[in-house]
Amino acid sequence: MTSPESTRMFAEAREAADVVAQQIARNAAGAATLGAALRAAPPRGVLTCARGSSDHAATFAKYLIETRLELLTTSAAPSVTSVYRATPETADTLAIGISQSGRSPDILATMTAARDAGARTVALVNDITSPLAALADTTLPLDAGPELSVAATKSYIASLAALIQLVAEWADDPELRAALDGAPALLRAAWDSDWSPLVERLADARGLYVIGRGLGFGVAQEAALKFKETCGLHAEAFSAAEVRHGPMALVGPGFPLLVFRQSDETGDGVDELVREVVARGGEVLVAGSAVPGAIHLPHPAAAPAIEPMLQIQAFYRAANALSLRRGFDPDRPPHLAKVTETL
Repeated sequence: MTSPESTRMFAEAREAADVVAQQIARNAAGAATLGAALRAAPPRGVLTCARGSSDHAATFAKYLIETRLELLTTSAAPSVTSVYRATPETADTLAIGISQSGRSPDILATMTAARDAGARTVALVNDITSPLAALADTTLPLDAGPELSVAATKSYIASLAALIQLVAEWADDPELRAALDGAPALLRAAWDSDWSPLVERLADARGLYVIGRGLGFGVAQEAALKFKETCGLHAEAFSAAEVRHGPMALVGPGFPLLVFRQSDETGDGVDELVREVVARGGEVLVAGSAVPGAIHLPHPAAAPAIEPMLQIQAFYRAANALSLRRGFDPDRPPHLAKVTETL
């Protein structure tokens, strides 16, 4: 039987702390220059452009930018440009393309159209020789190195770190800078956090909801994707606010919830949801708080903006083990390839 420590997913996810430390240092000057330029000539809005795990990083970007800079941030629908051949008006905006490979045709088409319409373009990309890096006004390398497992791990965490660094410099926020500087040590501690209860509880599960809110919603989306692609487990991500509508009809015994909770303004509402589900007899696994009756998944204490990357780092190790426990190979999900060239 394959051991969890022998997979590429395990090895690559474990590198995230070193990747983030290297990335922070490498991009310090570039992020500071870009941040100063954005303060001097503020864009009228932000457009993010990404697919898959990178789009989950874009969800995190939306909440981080809108809460720290109060600037409207919108996720592009790449098919508007690549399929419908429409060109939304993006003059005087900031367009951020996020990609591991930097080669997906629809992302390239959208970013090219945004640039040609007058947007300032920024690429967060792992492959700095890629077309996306070439077309952008500014490239902030993810610096994650080769990622051979189909499941993105360290490149996703690197994307979160790059977004935090960009916003910290743009907002000239010393507290956010300091929080990011401490992230590599906290990522190492998060990797050692014991999330084995998640593996035990979900070994035979047939489906679940993954819940987040605000800064944590992007990692909820990412965890739901990883459950599907590496564990053969159907999972849907919902906001802690949205799940109270129709989706709550499924919640109860036999249908667990995984909840990502941050220690910010959303925390009390998330705790209330957890207590409600526990009272209904539902099983809840919670990262970020210890609500009576729920299963607590530990991680190091950190500033709220850093907590999501710590939580997803601990999750990646557990997801790798869960994949093997359920009889899958996390490095070779069925029907998937590393680079998805969507038109």
